[in-house]
Order: sequence, then C-alpha cells, then structure tokens
Amino acid sequence: MNNRFIAVAIIILLFTFNVNLSAQLDLPILPKPREVVTSGENISLKKNFNIYIDSKSELDKQYVSSIFYELGFNTYFSGKENANLVISFDKKASNNAEGYILKVQDKSKNQIKVSAPSKSGALYAIQTLRQIIKTTNGEFSVPECTIKDEPAFPWRAYMQDESRHFQGMTTVKLLLDEMARLKMNTFHWHLVDDQGWRIEIKQYPKLTEVGSKRDFSNGGLTPAQWDEKYPSRKMYYTQDEIKEIIAYADNRGIRIIPEIEVPGHASASIFAYPWLGATSSKEGVGLWGDLYNVTDPKVEEFIRNVLDEVVSLFPSKIVHIGGDEANYTHWQNNPQIVEFMKSNNIPTFSDLQVWSINRFSKYLASKGSRMIGWNEITGDNIRGEAHIQASQSESLAPGTIVQFWDGDISLVNKAIEKGYDVVNSNRLFTYLDYPYSSISFEKAYSFNPIPEGLKKEDEKKIYGLGCQMWGEYTPTKDRLYFQIFPRLAAYAECGWTQNKDKNYQDFRKRYNTTIEPIWKEKDYLKLQDY
Repeated sequence: MNNRFIAVAIIILLFTFNVNLSAQLDLPILPKPREVVTSGENISLKKNFNIYIDSKSELDKQYVSSIFYELGFNTYFSGKENANLVISFDKKASNNAEGYILKVQDKSKNQIKVSAPSKSGALYAIQTLRQIIKTTNGEFSVPECTIKDEPAFPWRAYMQDESRHFQGMTTVKLLLDEMARLKMNTFHWHLVDDQGWRIEIKQYPKLTEVGSKRDFSNGGLTPAQWDEKYPSRKMYYTQDEIKEIIAYADNRGIRIIPEIEVPGHASASIFAYPWLGATSSKEGVGLWGDLYNVTDPKVEEFIRNVLDEVVSLFPSKIVHIGGDEANYTHWQNNPQIVEFMKSNNIPTFSDLQVWSINRFSKYLASKGSRMIGWNEITGDNIRGEAHIQASQSESLAPGTIVQFWDGDISLVNKAIEKGYDVVNSNRLFTYLDYPYSSISFEKAYSFNPIPEGLKKEDEKKIYGLGCQMWGEYTPTKDRLYFQIFPRLAAYAECGWTQNKDKNYQDFRKRYNTTIEPIWKEKDYLKLQDY
C-alpha cells in the first residue's frame, strides 16, 4: 500500500515538473499564440531546406521561399516524403478560418508539419516558424513543439494615410511585410482627403492631374506651382500599381480596404472639379473644406462612377466611405440643398449625411460590396457639439460596418444594440500619430477592442481593431517609422491574443527577443523612447 502511494506521488511530481518545465520553455513568439507545448529538445535543420506545399493552400512559393532565404536557408520545393517542411491544407485543423497547427516532432525525418484550413492560416504558421528557428554559428535548429493557434479577432488592421503625405509603393510594401510578420490581416488605405487624391480614376483624369499635386506640407501650391517646384514627382498610384500592391498584400495574407471620403475631406477632388462642391459650385473654383453636394444627381453619379472603378480594383469587397468631420456650414449656406431637405422631409444635416451614405451603401451592396465608415455615419453627434443636431429621421443602412474612433465609448454599445458590426479604433489608444507621451508602448498594448459593459453575447459584433497612422506630420520615412514602430507590435497582439492572456512584461520579453533586433537592423528604431 505504501509502495503504491509512493509510486503515485512520484508520478504526480514528475508530471508537475514536466508541466512547469514546459511553462518555462515558452517560446518568444509575437503575437502570443493560444496554445504551446514544448519538450525542451531541439531539432537540427540543414541549410538546404526542402518544402512541400499542398496546392490547395494557394501559397505563393516565391514569398514562402523569401522568408526562409532571409533566415539563411537555401530553399527547394519537393514532394512530401523528402520535405523538411510539409504544409497541408486541412479544413479540420481549426474551426477558425485563420487558425493553424504547427508540429515540430519528427526527429527521424527532421520534419516540420503545418496544417491549416486556409491560405492565411498556413501563412501565420510560417510566420510563427520563422520566429522560433535559431541560428548558432551557421547551424540551424528549431524547438520541438506543438502549437495550436488562432486569432482573437478577424479584423486586425493598420491604416496608412497617403493623402497628407504620399509615401509610395516601396514604403507600402515594407509596411505590408511587417504586418505579415505580425499576423495583421487588413491594410486600410486612406487614399483621398483634402490634401491630395492618390488613386487613378480613369473616368475623371483631373482627380490626379490636379487633385494629386498637393500635400500637407505644400497646401498652398497651385498645380502649376507644384510642377515648377517638383517637376518629376508623381503623387498618386496608377491602377496597375494598385493591382501590384494588392497582389503583394494577398501573397502575405493581407486584404486591402480603400477609403474614399464622402461627404467631407473632399477638397482635392473639388479643386479638380469645382461643380462637385456645395459652395465651390456657386463660386466656380474649389474651396478648402467644402462638402460634396450630395443632393445633386450629377455629384451622386460622380461618386458612383468612382466607386465602380474602386470596387473593380479591390477584391476585398469592402469600401471605407469616411464620413467624419463634415462641416455642415457648406450645406446650410446652399439654398438648393436646404430646399431639397424641406421637400424630402430631411430635418437635420446629420440626417442628410445618413440619407446620402445609405444611398451609397445600398449601391455598393448591389455591386457585392460592403461599406464601412467612421462612427459619424450613424448620425450621432459624437462629440456633443452645440452647433450639430443628431439625426432624427434617418437610420444607417443595415449591414454597414461602424468604425468607432471618437466620442464616448458607450457609442460602441449603442451601435451594436442597433445591429451594426463595429471595428474599435478608439483614438485615445490607437492613433499612431499621437506622441508617445500620450500613447506609450504599454498603453497601446493595454487596448482591449471589447469595451466594458458589452454583453457577452454581443462580443462577436466587435470585429476587431484598427490602428491609424494619420500623415500630417510624417513627411519623411524616418518620421513615419518613428511613429509606427514599435507600437505596431502592441496592436498586433491586441488583435491576435485573448485579452485574458495578455501580460505586458511577458510581451516585452518576447518583443525584445524576437522583433526588436529585426526592426533595429532594418533601421526602423532610432530615437524612440519606449
């Protein structure tokens, strides 16, 4: 009896020791995976690295090869039996479309196995693998482990504002590379605003011939003055260039969502075509801060034609309509608009905006696309401004996604109660243009997309988060990188890892080990004090 008791006690102690050892051997993966089991052993890898890719996974071989080439391997693609890395498509690998299983167990074959139900899941497994492969004196090894992983949220976005300062294709591709490294899946591309129009629309060439020749630093220049000062500087993307960037992002598991602003932040397009503006159409010249005259059928036709070309370019089938910070004075001072509102029983300018937004939302739906917009599109007076009346008669079209950025956090709950899906981009936590004194690395990491007070059954209505890089004060690449890095890593983990599993000290250890050395080598980290 005593011997049996002693044997059981020894087994329990050994089991406890192994569990504790496994915990001590947590791998420095960022974002933190859901489940990791390690043995403490390593498997050696050879420099010549054979990869098998299941054709159903639709992975781009060139991109996969580039990841391992960066680590120092010579990569070859082979059959399953001879492969060091086997990537299999398996719908049963995870109930989450972006989930994956990574197994490093077979010492006899030195074989690593990835199974995933989607291209994205397979890519995330590869990103995890690249973080745990070790190189010592030219020798490669990887910890023996099993990782089962999936994201907390399906929307993990970074927004790049290219209107205020145009960054160009090379920079965008670098940003997409780092998003992919961190398993972020949505690139929100802010392509138009008052300061510049950055996308070729073939039906309206003046949008780029006139509207692109401006930025935040040179707002007072005419197109002729711009050409004189910058004779060879192109400040927009052709449609072929956009297609190239879309393909580049897709190979990295990233969708691109374009933003086309309506009704405000439209100065660049109105300077190109003054007849679009509520005030500019009367003056005959484009005026700063004007709004589209959304009651004019010709203006509505213009916006629809623009949306047609945008939808045909972007396979994500989601279009961001903007909708924020509209200066209603331009509508208020236009007698035709005021008369239209009376004739159509539209009581407030907020109602007119919702009425217009709904028409474009329904138009996009007819094209198989969905609309998202900043939370003013709900018709709420989000900042409680005395000169603005909230909507009284119009309700935002069902199916429209609301991106919360400003106002009381209760507006998130209000939107969800009305049936809308929400992306949480609370500016007090997610605005990358804010200084580190306002949003520190730790504060960025503390962000929880699910607001307090939300019912448990409504949490699924929070799609995830977006972090925004507004471009007014980033005229150079160094300044852009200063604002983005390292906080991008914090937002990536906020989107991927369950809030209950987050710990800032643990995150910093993994960041310091895995990500920081890479970003220092790439010169993204210079003077940041974090």
